[in-house]
Amino acid sequence: MGFIDTLFGASFPVVGGDGVLLRMPQPGDYVAWRDLRSASRAFLTPWEPSWTADELSRESYRLRLQRYRDDARERSSYTFFLFDASGEHILGGATVGQIRRGVSQSCMLGYWMGVHYAGSGFMHRGVEALKRFVFETEGLHRMEAACLPSNARSIGLLEKSGFRREGYLRKYLKIAGSWEDHYLYSLLVDDWIRSDNGSRLHSAAAE
Repeated sequence: MGFIDTLFGASFPVVGGDGVLLRMPQPGDYVAWRDLRSASRAFLTPWEPSWTADELSRESYRLRLQRYRDDARERSSYTFFLFDASGEHILGGATVGQIRRGVSQSCMLGYWMGVHYAGSGFMHRGVEALKRFVFETEGLHRMEAACLPSNARSIGLLEKSGFRREGYLRKYLKIAGSWEDHYLYSLLVDDWIRSDNGSRLHSAAAE
């Protein structure tokens, strides 16, 4: 499978990276997703919006999938599950969302990781793969990410991935029932091209 392939047409990308695969959720992923999220609940809930009563229900999952597909068709947001290289074992998820075109050409990166895989480096590899999708396939100029100042794991991931801290957003998102301050991070296409990985891939694409 190539670095970027498509599933059911160009609107549904599959992104491959170094030992990881990112693709849009499918109906058959429900049980694995539910079990991973359920096992990771205590690990995830301090960093996410409050879970609903039916958060892990099959019907809620079905509605999520419909929304993800609609967003992808409109090219306004792409939601991925993160798998190992085989594409069989779900490890977490990532979203390239709030895509703004026109004079902005930017997006917001979000992600979550199953508790058993946290700290393993899989999400870093997933973010590295998504950079090429964002900057080459979607042609965007800027990736942004926001994280809680207390989330050391997320800060470490973003800084390892080359993101720069740009600002402090007061009461930016409602997390676990409370409006929380966030750090704002960004990565520009120029930053990516200057990096060793970006320079190599950009040069190869130009040949």
